[in-house]
Amino acid sequence: MKRAPMTAKGAERLRGELDRLKSEERPRIIAAIAEARAHGDLKENAEYHAARELQGFIEGRINELEAALSFAEVIDVARLNPNGKIVFGATVELVEEASGSEVTYQIVGDLEADIKQRLIAVNSPLARALIGKSEGDSFEFQAPNGVKSYEIVTVRYEI
Repeated sequence: MKRAPMTAKGAERLRGELDRLKSEERPRIIAAIAEARAHGDLKENAEYHAARELQGFIEGRINELEAALSFAEVIDVARLNPNGKIVFGATVELVEEASGSEVTYQIVGDLEADIKQRLIAVNSPLARALIGKSEGDSFEFQAPNGVKSYEIVTVRYEI
């Protein structure tokens, strides 16, 4: 399997989630299953079935996080020196040319992407359109609701 890029901040956040799942959620679910078992007949015990389903979800997420972290290539974004070009880890401020609205995104690994936090996956169409460009460049991007034109206002690399 290919090593996937991940920011140090994203790896830390995923490790935190993994620790929480293992130390808090897993024991809580095991206790809930034991309590539901104590109620008797398991065939008609909704609490037992719900707890087992949640246990499966949590164990799956633990496995997913452990695999992702084991294959991650953690990149210290603050140490990058891409000579003004946009690469993985860049935080870019864009202006949409039609509306003048500004937006800032950071290009991160696929697993740490979260559009609500303005973290876009390195393999997303917008990130692919940005990579290799520089401050002051304009580019077009095929968004779900049509072609958008942006100008790159600033590019920075921060922790």
